[in-house]
Amino acid sequence: MQPNTLLDALLDEAGFSHAGLAARVNQAGRARGLSLRYEHTAVARWLKGQRPRGQVPDLICEVLAERLRRALTLGDIGLGVDGGAAIEAGSPLTGFVERATALWRSDEQQRRHIIEAPAVTGTPAVMPVWEWENPPEDADVSRSGQTRVSPADIITLRAARAHYELMYRKAGGMATRARIVGFLNVETAPLLRGSYNDALGRQLHRAAGGLVAVAGICAYDSDAHGLAQRYFHQALRLAKASNDRGLGAYVIALLVNQALFLGEYRQAVAFAEAALRAAGGEITPALASDLQVMQAKAYARLGDHAAALRCIQRAEQEAARIQPRSEPDETGYVQPGLINVQAAEALLSLGDLNAAHDHAATAVGAPAHDRGRVHRLAMLCQVELRRGEADRAALTAAEMAEQARGMESQRLRDRLRAVREQLVVSDSTQAKEAAELIDGALRMPL
Repeated sequence: MQPNTLLDALLDEAGFSHAGLAARVNQAGRARGLSLRYEHTAVARWLKGQRPRGQVPDLICEVLAERLRRALTLGDIGLGVDGGAAIEAGSPLTGFVERATALWRSDEQQRRHIIEAPAVTGTPAVMPVWEWENPPEDADVSRSGQTRVSPADIITLRAARAHYELMYRKAGGMATRARIVGFLNVETAPLLRGSYNDALGRQLHRAAGGLVAVAGICAYDSDAHGLAQRYFHQALRLAKASNDRGLGAYVIALLVNQALFLGEYRQAVAFAEAALRAAGGEITPALASDLQVMQAKAYARLGDHAAALRCIQRAEQEAARIQPRSEPDETGYVQPGLINVQAAEALLSLGDLNAAHDHAATAVGAPAHDRGRVHRLAMLCQVELRRGEADRAALTAAEMAEQARGMESQRLRDRLRAVREQLVVSDSTQAKEAAELIDGALRMPL
């Protein structure tokens, strides 16, 4: 029995206490000739996942719909035949908003069944991408709600996305996640449930999609992979509602990156192809280069040397066309050197150590944000160790450990541990000293 997060979120939105909802359900029942005597304890059981009998689900739906001044179905309140567990990405827009905002509330409440859920595989993982790529499109995203949305609200959401992305880059996803999820609940959810016409609604869904994508990145960085995947699927649905193919392709790039981490290499290739195909002319050189080089990493892991090299070449060609001022805010992560460090990882998997070293050194020599620099140094260190240059790798590792201090990121911890494991087996005294520096960094709250 899973907690009814949809009902919990609607109860909060309606401003009902447990006792208040029980009293109103009893009153609605009397209008139908029923003698009901529910109390707050019954509502607590419903929220824990118990389904009330008879006409009571319809009465709950009626009471909440009247209070919120919008139509609700049993599925919307988590009391449908599927328990309200439909995939967010494939839902009609109204139902999607209810499910999405319920997830944000559950995440903020740190519900374990949400945070600890594993990433889905197979059809549930693929369907949101298929839904994004294929018709039907949303003909009209306008909505009537209690909060009137204005252009100023869109500006606020865009500014918040930039703020939290910068925080993530400097402090890591573990430190940023609670803050951005709180913003989604307090500021974004009322706007999505608010009142707006179609044109403004497209802008709203685009701005919200960018924010939700960053929330997914923070969940991914915190090792909450099932939660991250749900945020990415939500962001993809919001991108579809916004009619911005470029945003959708960016979200798929995040899914590709997660698939690589989870070892789903064929899925990574397929998702990247879908983004490149469906976004068409709306995809920018920065995003195209990132998708191509991630495909190279996947092909390298699959042992397809020729395909990996082809993708690296295409990524380099796209990277040469990047004009930062023409790129959307979301692709700002594709900084100089990013394609090089990704290519270095692919080449390292293929055993081409000299080419991997050239790319890794180029990446370290290019400017990067704090988090990105740690990953670049880690990649260079691993290549140097594979080349037998233990003393040089020790110097690189020492710089990496110092750069990582103060960042709360599970992915950075993974990189540091991987480098440390390679350093400790070296015969180099400097390498062992560098491993001790990494130990010190790992003992601190990264």
